[in-house]
Order: sequence, then structure tokens, then C-alpha cells
Amino acid sequence: MERAGVGLHSGAPVKLRILPAPPGSGIVFRRVDLDGFEVEAVSRNVARVSYATSLMKKGVLISTTEHLLSAFIGTGIDNAIVELDNLELPILDGSARPFVELIHQAGIRKQRRARTYLRIRQAIELREGNKFIAVYPADNYSVSYTINFPHRLIGKEAFRLELANGEYLREVAPARTFGSREDEQTLRNMGLIRGASRDNCVVLTKEGVENPPLRFADEFVRHKVLDLIGDLALLGKQILGNVVADRAGHAMHTALVSRLLRDRTLWEETTLEDEPTPVAVHVRAMAGQMA
Repeated sequence: MERAGVGLHSGAPVKLRILPAPPGSGIVFRRVDLDGFEVEAVSRNVARVSYATSLMKKGVLISTTEHLLSAFIGTGIDNAIVELDNLELPILDGSARPFVELIHQAGIRKQRRARTYLRIRQAIELREGNKFIAVYPADNYSVSYTINFPHRLIGKEAFRLELANGEYLREVAPARTFGSREDEQTLRNMGLIRGASRDNCVVLTKEGVENPPLRFADEFVRHKVLDLIGDLALLGKQILGNVVADRAGHAMHTALVSRLLRDRTLWEETTLEDEPTPVAVHVRAMAGQMA
């Protein structure tokens, strides 16, 4: 079983498959069009992060990873191999929901190694102008996000999510990426959003939404939460902490990841005694090779 689509920014056609991986492997992207070259989804491989989070290793690019990585965190997946036959993941409908569905169709199995978390021990705050992101010690993983866009339909929106209670699948995974018709030509001139369409993003005009209805009244901030969870997956482990962001973006998300990993006094690795064993994708329905 596989999903095919186009990359949001490249516009290139791509097929994607998810395969099982041994315990402790983490998430690994495999370019089947480049002799199976593998790029691990970890902070050291982060490349461009302006309009999407991309990975690069030895010149091999994996672009727009955040929606799938978010889906892995939201479904509790620790280890998986993601096969691609092009440089950018498919945007599909612009949310994480198609990836969640693909994971569930593949099936999930528990592994016998206890899941290791990154427990935040000390607060860390990053500021850049009016942008802010921080993480504070907590017993569970939660995200609070505030955005403030000049568009009359958005303005200031805030949303908080507890990842431990299953709300991700209902409240965040369906939220789609969004963009403005006013910015379209500028972005296309930059070589971006070549694959964007009304089918894979919420399109804003001066009057409102070009392709209604919204899936949530505050779909815009929910998508930012989705992106943040995907970017923080580059820590390589799920965290135990409360993440707070205000008008942050991919660059600040990944800056927080880098800052945390540089300072081991800010966190500790831990397991939860009462938790079931971790999970990995089980893909009996996906046997075989990509066409």
C-alpha cells in the first residue's frame, strides 16, 4: 500500500510507503530513486526551514517532512522507514490526516523495548522580535500556540493540545496548511508552492476563504500546532514538557530543537514504568517494492 501525490513546493510527483523498523531505529527516510540512500529524521540533518522543514545528508534532500513526522508523534510511532521516490513528501490534502490513515491501514505493533522520553528539566525560552517559543518541565507532552495574522478571518488565535489523551487525531491531524492569493506570485517566483492547489491548502483571499468550508473555525492555529509537533519530532524522542509558542514558525521550532540538544543539562532521558511498550509501524499490507 502506498500514497502518491505531488510535493507542495516542488510540484514533483512522488510515491510514499511506510515500512517497519527495528526498535531504536527512529524515523528514517529512504530515497528509493537514489539507490536506497537513507536520511535520519534528526536535528543534525535539518536543512532549509523557511517555508517547510527539510532534511539533507551528503547532498540528498528530503523536503517538507513536518506533516508526516507530526502524524508519527500523534499516533505514537517510534520507529519506521519511509520510502520515497523523489525529494519531497506528497502534500496530499495539506494536513496530517492522510498520513494517520496510512499508518492505521498499515497496522501498528508494539515492540519489546521501553520507550525513552526526553524529560525537560529546566525551562528554556527563545525570542526573536515578537516571536517566542519555550518549553517548560511537565509530566506530559502539551503544546500551546498563539498566532496573529493581519487577515480579517484569522487575527489572533490560540489553541492548546494535550498529546497524551488522543485529542491529536480528532483536533489537530485534519487541520490543513494555508496561504494567501496575495502572496502566491511572490512565492512562486521564489520557486515555492509549485504543487499548491485548492485541493491541498486553505486559500485565503481579501474577502475570506476561496475554498470553504474550514474544518475548524480556528483551523489556522491548529495547523501551526501540527507543524510544531512535527518539527519537535526531530529531537529523536517524544518529550515530556509543556511547549509554548507565539507567532513562531519552522525556523524557531527547529532552533528550539537545536538548543535543547546542545545542552544536556536541560533534559534527561527517562522511561515511564506504567506505560505500554512503544509502537512501530507494522506493514504486512505493504510487502514488496515500490513500482
